[in-house]
Amino acid sequence: MADRLAMDEVVEFTSDLIRLDTTNRGGGDCRERPAAEYAAARLAEAGLDPVLLERTPGRTNVVARVEGTDPSADALLLHGHLDVVPAEAADWSVHPFSGEVRDGVVWGRGAVDMKNMDAMILAVVRAWAREGVRPRRDIVIAFTADEEASAEDGSGFLADTHPELFEGCTEGISESGAFTFHDGAGRRIYPIAAGERGTAWLKLTARGRAGHGSKVNRENAVTRLAAAITRIGAHEWPLRLTPTVRAALTELAALYGIETDLGDVDRLLEKLGPTAKLVEATVRNSANPTMLDAGYKINVIPGEAVAYVDGRYLPGGEEEFRTTMDLLTGPGVDWEFHHHEVALQAPVDSATYAGLRAAVEEFAPDGHVVPYCMSGGTDAKQFSRLGITGYGFTPLRLPEGYDYQAMFHGVDERVPVEALHFGVRVLDRFLRTA
Repeated sequence: MADRLAMDEVVEFTSDLIRLDTTNRGGGDCRERPAAEYAAARLAEAGLDPVLLERTPGRTNVVARVEGTDPSADALLLHGHLDVVPAEAADWSVHPFSGEVRDGVVWGRGAVDMKNMDAMILAVVRAWAREGVRPRRDIVIAFTADEEASAEDGSGFLADTHPELFEGCTEGISESGAFTFHDGAGRRIYPIAAGERGTAWLKLTARGRAGHGSKVNRENAVTRLAAAITRIGAHEWPLRLTPTVRAALTELAALYGIETDLGDVDRLLEKLGPTAKLVEATVRNSANPTMLDAGYKINVIPGEAVAYVDGRYLPGGEEEFRTTMDLLTGPGVDWEFHHHEVALQAPVDSATYAGLRAAVEEFAPDGHVVPYCMSGGTDAKQFSRLGITGYGFTPLRLPEGYDYQAMFHGVDERVPVEALHFGVRVLDRFLRTA
C-alpha cells in the first residue's frame, strides 16, 4: 500500500502543478513546458528515464515507462494532461493559480481537471521506487499537452509521430471516473467510464446577398443562419443505447429496485431521480449552437454569416449525426467539421474493468460501482489510433454536497485532500494487480 510520504506528496504535487500556469486559450496560446519539466524531474527522482517531446516549442509532453515483471503481458497506458482552461481571478474566492491548501482542500485551476490525477500518478510511482515495487505489466506514463483544445500538440502528436513509445499498450487509464456521486438518498455511486461520445465541433456558413439594411432582402445570410441554428437547437434526437449505457441503466435500475424497461428510457431516467445525471446526456446524440459571427455594420446586410455548434455523437451514431445535420442546416447553409474525433467504447466485462471495480470497492466498501459513458471527450480518442482501449478512472472519494461536475472548467475549482489520499490508495491498488 502507498506510504505516508505518498499521501503528503500527492497534495504537494497537486498544489505545485496548479501554481505552474498552463492555461490553454486555444489557437496555440499555451505553454505546458514548466509543468512537463516538473513532472519529468519527479519521475527521474524515482529512477525512471522520462523523455520530453514537442511538436511546437513550449508545448511539451512527457513519456516514461515502468518495466513490469512479466515481459509477455500487454502494457498499460496511464495518462493525464498538463494544460488547463482559462480562469478569471476576479471571479474566484482563492486565486486560481495559488494552489492554496485551506481547511483540508486544495484550490486552483486544474485541481480536478486534471492535475490531481497527474499528482496521483507521480506519488504512486515514487512510492513504488521507495518500496522496490514492480507491476506485473509494463506501465507507460504520458503527461500530455493541448488536451483542452485540439490535442494536436499533445496526444495526437504522440500517437502519430512516436507510436514506438507505446509499444505493447492495449489499454489506457485516464480521466474521468471512480469519483463519488451522492444520489441524495444516502447512496454513494462510483461510475467508471467505459466509453465516450465522439466530438463533432461544426462550423456553419450561411451565404446570401449582401445589401442595404433598409431594403427588402429574401436572401439574408443572417436569417438563414438563425433559422438553421434554431432548428438544430430545437431538434429532438432519437434514443440510441450503446452497450455501456445499457449496462449502466441495468445496474442502476437494479440498485434502486426499479424494473429495467429499456423500451421507455425517458421514464426510467425519471425514476432514477438525481442519479439520471450520470446517464441522461449519453442516451442520444446532441448538438448545441455556441458561437455566432455575422456582419460589420448595423445598416449593412452581410453576404455571409457563421456559427459554431458543439456536436457529440455516440458510438455507432456518426452517420445519423451527419445525415441529421444535412437536413437541419437547410438551403443556403453549409456545414463542415471544425474539429472531429471518434467515439469510444470499452468492454465492461473485461479483466481490467473488473480490476478497476475491485480497487474502488476495497477502499469504498459502502459504494456502488457502475459503468458509464462520458458525454465529452479525452485524450483516449487520440491514443485509440494505436489500438488502445481507454477507461476513465480518476478515483476520488468526495463529501456530500461537493459538485464534482461543476468543478470542470468552473469557478472555485478545488479538491479535498482526503479525496487525493483515496485516489492514491485506489490507483496504487489497481496498478499493482493490473
